[in-house]
Amino acid sequence: MFAYLAGHLLNHALGVFSLTLAEDALKLALIFWRNPIASCLLYGAAAVHFVLALWTLYSRREWHLPLVEIVRLAAGFTFPILLIGHAVSTRLGDTLFDLRPSYTSVIGGLVAAGAEGTQLALLAPGWLHGCLGLWIGLRRFEAMQRAKPILIALVVLVPVMAAWGFVRMSGDVVALGPRPPASPELLAELMTLGAWKERLKTWYLATIATVFLAGRLRAFMLTRSA
Repeated sequence: MFAYLAGHLLNHALGVFSLTLAEDALKLALIFWRNPIASCLLYGAAAVHFVLALWTLYSRREWHLPLVEIVRLAAGFTFPILLIGHAVSTRLGDTLFDLRPSYTSVIGGLVAAGAEGTQLALLAPGWLHGCLGLWIGLRRFEAMQRAKPILIALVVLVPVMAAWGFVRMSGDVVALGPRPPASPELLAELMTLGAWKERLKTWYLATIATVFLAGRLRAFMLTRSA
């Protein structure tokens, strides 16, 4: 998942140089990630990650955590909201309706909906979550401690460059002029995908809330019986 996210952000960053360059890199990325093996690894990792996150919510008896852990968990639980929308728009849209994702079409839709700010705000949580997870797991190694200043610079630089690339591409897409009106068939397909996004986000948030409350009830019962 971290490799996918890093590649995605770096692909955004190419937009600093040109929309065409970012589009070409996106085509190569799609060829790689649509490979059955890569897809299985990516979505399998996402599923395992989600199950482990739910187990953390359920099994933890107390939540007095270091700040770095609080930030990591908050970023981790925020990121899937973006991932759900992205997966529905690109993968499900392609599978069901043969809607090939491109920066021009995706950014054009975001600009038309006035949702560019939301997209930019959601770029960082997954990156931060992954970086903190790697740091917490590897910080005991001397090489990681020596590389800490460089790693901090990358943590900041990669999402900043991705956001800059996204803004530059948005300007390029706007400069292309208004998009032609969508056909009734396309509008119906987009409405279907929008409904899928809302259902999956509602299911995700409801699952998180249910598991957290179940975990608090479990912790309360264990405390009472101790």
